[in-house]
This record gives sequence, structure tokens and C-alpha cells, in this order.
Amino acid sequence: MEIADGKIGRITILRGAPCGATWEAAARVIGMAVEEAAVRIGLETQLFCTADPSGWDPIHGKSPVHFADKIHTAALKRAVENAGDFLRSNKV
Repeated sequence: MEIADGKIGRITILRGAPCGATWEAAARVIGMAVEEAAVRIGLETQLFCTADPSGWDPIHGKSPVHFADKIHTAALKRAVENAGDFLRSNKV
């Protein structure tokens, strides 16, 4: 991930959802402020996810679409942290 002036500049996806939602959601958050992107990535993933939202997990009480939201949000936040660590260590 590249961040410039507090905005998402580029996202490189190493692994994504089989349905393709990862790539669609990532494309939608390019240019957004980091804070906004952290919220929107999950929503965008749910929009493009093709998992059956009625397939509730009996243990967690959530649908696969909700899991996709949480996973993508966590991945984006981790990428932002890693980008910050890279910038600090290389004094860019």
C-alpha cells in the first residue's frame, strides 16, 4: 500500500476473496483518506461479495458477507500500519 498526504495511493493485493470482491473494493478506496477508506473497504466488500448473505453461521451469528467485511477492514488497517512503519524506517 502506498499512502500520500493521508490518502490511499495504491493497493497491491497479495490474496483476495475468490468472488473478486477484494479487487473491486480496493479500487473503490483509492484516493480516499485513510480514515474513510478503513470504514468504506468493508462496506464495498459487502457490496461486491457474492456469498449468500442468508447463510448465517450458527456459532457466530453472522453471514459470510459480514465476515468478509471484518477481514477486509482488518487487512486494510494492517496495510496502513505497515506502510507507516515503512515510511518511518526509511525516513521518506
